[in-house]
Amino acid sequence: MNKTIFWFRRDLRLHGNEALIHAINNGAKEALFFMCEKQWQKHNTSEIQLDMLKRRVAYLGEELAKRGIKLTVLEGEDFKGLPNKLKHFVEQNAIAAIYANREYEINELHRDKACSELGIDLCLYDGDVLSPPGSIVTKGGEMFKVFTPFKKAWLSVNCGRIFPVGCRLEAIGSAIDWVKPEILASNGESDKWPIEDHVIEQVVTQFIYEKVHKYDVQRDIPSIKGTSGLSPYLALGIVSVSELIGRIQSETPDVLIRTKSAEFAYVNELIWREFYRHLMFVFPKLCKGFNFNEKYNAVNWLNQESQFKAWCEGKTGYPIVDAAMRQLNQTGWMHNRLRMIVASFLTKHLLIDWRWGEAYFMSKLIDGDLASNNGGWQWAASTGCDAQPYFRIFNPITQSEKFDPDGTFIRKYVHELESVPAKYIHFPHDYLSAFGETNYSAPIVEHKAARERALAAFKV
Repeated sequence: MNKTIFWFRRDLRLHGNEALIHAINNGAKEALFFMCEKQWQKHNTSEIQLDMLKRRVAYLGEELAKRGIKLTVLEGEDFKGLPNKLKHFVEQNAIAAIYANREYEINELHRDKACSELGIDLCLYDGDVLSPPGSIVTKGGEMFKVFTPFKKAWLSVNCGRIFPVGCRLEAIGSAIDWVKPEILASNGESDKWPIEDHVIEQVVTQFIYEKVHKYDVQRDIPSIKGTSGLSPYLALGIVSVSELIGRIQSETPDVLIRTKSAEFAYVNELIWREFYRHLMFVFPKLCKGFNFNEKYNAVNWLNQESQFKAWCEGKTGYPIVDAAMRQLNQTGWMHNRLRMIVASFLTKHLLIDWRWGEAYFMSKLIDGDLASNNGGWQWAASTGCDAQPYFRIFNPITQSEKFDPDGTFIRKYVHELESVPAKYIHFPHDYLSAFGETNYSAPIVEHKAARERALAAFKV
């Protein structure tokens, strides 16, 4: 008898997964996952994210087995050979249809096209976005190239929509045995991030009830836990974006109308995520490392290896930049405000190509996401979709004074500065030199001179 199965991708959730529920309703009793480490590593996926992914897939295998559903994990290596492997699996197991969620990156789109060309019946859903790419367009039918008009159009389509909360996966039969395959062996690097649904549910609930109402004023302060902490789960599709908004609506029903509210400040971040996904789908050149704004192809990046190394290691001599980079290197995560600061510093102060920073972030981040990472870096470098001109250059000292005024965050990661008074913590070199202290890095560039150099480079 022909069968239906579900193909997990980066949508590693049992609940709030419409495509999975439809697969089950259409007779699926099995699910499939391809481990494509070589493909992912080729695109700089971090070890910590791969470890979290393996832990989560192993957890899914156990949870599905409790519900009478078998998970098969196959080694896919790279996407080029994956369609033929899938074809062989389909023929061996008499599979008639495969349900899955779409992925919008160019390699993933080519993979799905190749599967279809081999006669594999893919039933695809838009489970990773709130509105399908291509559905939010200008009056002329084109993709928006600036965020604010996109957001207004998105809201006009979705402001009356109630996002669903629920879509729970129930047992379809008696529990079955499942043995974790060796390919899912974890090295423990991501253990500080729980992958069990009941724990993640607690994190989501705490954010909805305790943090989202203060999100607008706390999200920029790196020394406190003012952000959602959900980005690694969004990156792997462990948490549904739709369900997150639905949960917020259950507490604040008019959140999509009250766009000046604290709650909407968080929803706004989810719309940014949506924007970058739509852009990547409509402009696949973004997957290939091209500038969105081609006029900036003329920028003469300096690309000094020694300065890039200092930036990577958190030894630039600018405390907020160094603390942020050390947080990334030590934890696999970085506060969003700090991502903007360090990206601006690399591209504007050091005139190093944004693609170097983009690749380094992906190689370290537990929440690495191609669309958002690319969009964020091109925003910082002024080469992407942005109404702001190239002369937006973050001053790392004033940013530090504004968002870490007493230096709490800086001292947590830059131990050389633990005893420096708050008055001097943001640029401590005169203070340190007065005491003959030399254990903290000297500034690798002078802010004013670097700013003028960047303005000249981008003006050309």
